Amino acid sequence: MKTRSIIFILVLISNLSFSQVLKNKRLDTFKGYFNFYYEASEDKIYLEVDKLDEEFLYVSSLASGVGSNDIGLDRGQLGGERIVKFVKAGNKLLLIQPNQDYRAITDNNLEKKSVEQAFAKSVLFGFPIEESFKNSYIIDITSFLMQDMHGVANTLRYQDEGNYSVDLSKSALSLERTKAFPKNVEFEALLTFKGEPKGRNIRSVTPTPSLVSVIQHHSFVELPDNNYKPRVFDPRSGAIFISYMDYATPVQELITKRYVTRHRLEKKNPELPVSEAVEPIIYYLDPGTPEPVRSALLEGASWWNQAYEAIGFKDAFQVKMLPEDADPMDCRYNMIQWVHRSTRGWSYGGSVIDPRTGEIIKGHVSLGSLRIRQDFMIAQALMNKPFAERDDNYQPMLDLALARIRQLGAHEVGHTLGFTHNFAASTNNRASVMDYPHPKIKLTDGKIDLSDAYDNKIGAWDKVTVAYSYSQFDENTNERIALNEILKKAQDDGLRFIADYDARAQNGAHAFAHLWDNGKSPAEELENVLDVREKAISNFSKDNIRTNEPYSVLEDVFVPLYFFHRYQTEAASKVIGGLDYNYVVKDDGQITTKVVDAKTQRETLKSILRTLSTKNLAIPEDKLSLFPPRAYGYGKTRESFKGNMGVAFDPFGAVETSCDMTLSLLLNGERMNRVYQQHVLDPSQLSIKELIETIAEATIKKKTESGYLAEVQQTINISVLKHIMAISGHDKLLPQVQALVNFEVMKLKVILQERRVDPMAMLLVKEIDKFLGNPSGYKAPEAPKIPDGSPIGMDICSFQFD
Repeated sequence: MKTRSIIFILVLISNLSFSQVLKNKRLDTFKGYFNFYYEASEDKIYLEVDKLDEEFLYVSSLASGVGSNDIGLDRGQLGGERIVKFVKAGNKLLLIQPNQDYRAITDNNLEKKSVEQAFAKSVLFGFPIEESFKNSYIIDITSFLMQDMHGVANTLRYQDEGNYSVDLSKSALSLERTKAFPKNVEFEALLTFKGEPKGRNIRSVTPTPSLVSVIQHHSFVELPDNNYKPRVFDPRSGAIFISYMDYATPVQELITKRYVTRHRLEKKNPELPVSEAVEPIIYYLDPGTPEPVRSALLEGASWWNQAYEAIGFKDAFQVKMLPEDADPMDCRYNMIQWVHRSTRGWSYGGSVIDPRTGEIIKGHVSLGSLRIRQDFMIAQALMNKPFAERDDNYQPMLDLALARIRQLGAHEVGHTLGFTHNFAASTNNRASVMDYPHPKIKLTDGKIDLSDAYDNKIGAWDKVTVAYSYSQFDENTNERIALNEILKKAQDDGLRFIADYDARAQNGAHAFAHLWDNGKSPAEELENVLDVREKAISNFSKDNIRTNEPYSVLEDVFVPLYFFHRYQTEAASKVIGGLDYNYVVKDDGQITTKVVDAKTQRETLKSILRTLSTKNLAIPEDKLSLFPPRAYGYGKTRESFKGNMGVAFDPFGAVETSCDMTLSLLLNGERMNRVYQQHVLDPSQLSIKELIETIAEATIKKKTESGYLAEVQQTINISVLKHIMAISGHDKLLPQVQALVNFEVMKLKVILQERRVDPMAMLLVKEIDKFLGNPSGYKAPEAPKIPDGSPIGMDICSFQFD
């Protein structure tokens, strides 16, 4: 509530307090969790502190962003939440952030104090006391609000965009979203950062790159009551968690405590099998989201209610449009925001969490608006002559893109409900929206079928993880036993859970958990993807774009098609030297770890080598005329093919790029070490010798084609040899593996020397000699960089980006 008054009216309301500070000032008065007063003539905010030594939550965030995915400063982006309190120190109030990572959960106050004194706290700001009255104090918080609490300058510096600092002469408090409510107060400031721009990203999104202006938001929020009961974390549950060290823990127990993050959810009638919630979890969609995306997001996000219904809650999860008078930055609203950037990029879900317990106070989803266009383009590339007869035949492509948006909305909301990725879900028939889904495309009667590209519901695993985090148990139930039963049933049903680190292509070793893959068998799905890709390329024509669009747009459409196999190739590569394992707890009956059997590894290697075949990599000669030099006004971008032909399209550059993609995955140093170890322990397994020889048989030793295909084969051979040699320089390669690789290279030299009439063979011999002179120092020349792919019109969840 805001009213304008002369100070004598304020004095009467405040029992004659603060008269010396506010006398003769014209103020806007805000009454709420903290009362505060705005003085327009000085652009100052005075805060009335009547809660000394009482902890509350401070959240910093961005109300307006920079608009670059690469920089990573988005509209609506949450910053860190902090538990803070005002403490009086002489003539100041200090805003202190206690250390929540180290605690003593005990009634012994001296034991608590010993831990508090052992670890540093942080004083965020010191405020001179302007006036005091009984137990209340007036402070000027303007300087605090004008700080770069979100770390914009640090982000710009870290991204090498330039050195910036706040220019107070070009900054001001912002009143549009400065509001007071009974349990929270909200402040905003327009901050202008002045500096010398260095990077192209900041130049591309700022009208005057030396002056970058954004609005930072500050929230002071009352902490939840003590009626919330934390739920213990289990590594098998798929939940995001908080952790801290409790020094009051008995010696025989683990000192680190871990609790899941979740919203508070209780039944109105807990004695009933199905009940409405005391307070349902409501998410609000950004009204700036256009149709038909708006309807798709409302539908997809609402899928989660299926999981809550499965544990006995009726309408406990709801998705609505944000009311016109509501503020998306207000901590009381869980938000799904539609965020614009200059280039496509990740979407992500974050939360404001009570650091004491893990209770989620606010979920906030940021969805990049350009990603849907990439999904549309993927469908456009896969379809057979979609614009042959008319230019308004866009509905099939839009349907696929909207199907993905529904899944994406559910995925990002899932993070803000407290759930991490499950990259093993694709092996369980798409059991979770918390996986990264590649469009599931198949050939039906020789035609490309998009009808089952994405799922249209919550998955079986999602119901498990909701059940673990949100099930309500009666007082006679042993909660830990009941939670174990939920996870045991999921295990008996064959469901798997594997999170981020183990699923990544370069350092991950889990053979059946990956991003953007499909199917139980990575090799079988790779074969399917390559078949679909081959069919789509054979169909590809000028009719994959609309009338009057330049052929440069046709080339852009072809990019995601040519690299359509990239993620399934990543998934398949993890089978080589791969492991199968679970997040096992004692006596839960799961396998701990086992090596992928030799037959599966060899079959998968065969499928991977198909991605290095001339048939797969050579763009058909009759398609090359579709890609003339770029049209005026349609220059190359980060999404374009790279090459070495100047303005001309480079088909060999595309081949080299694709080879580099496969070989950098397959001949990864840590993977080679695992192949070596597995063979040492079991001689029937794939060996370094067999791996390199099999690759060479499919490429370097293969009978040379003629004409265009011969040159494509030469490009493949060069890439293969250079990648094999480059392995020796891997900083984690075992010496034994290096010796074996070097020996295989010497054998390849002998083979190439027999082709003395082949100039390319002699060039490769010369390159081998260069390598043998300094194996560990050999660096293969870089291939043309692969165009941006991930997110494939989809989502980096770190925590939790997608």
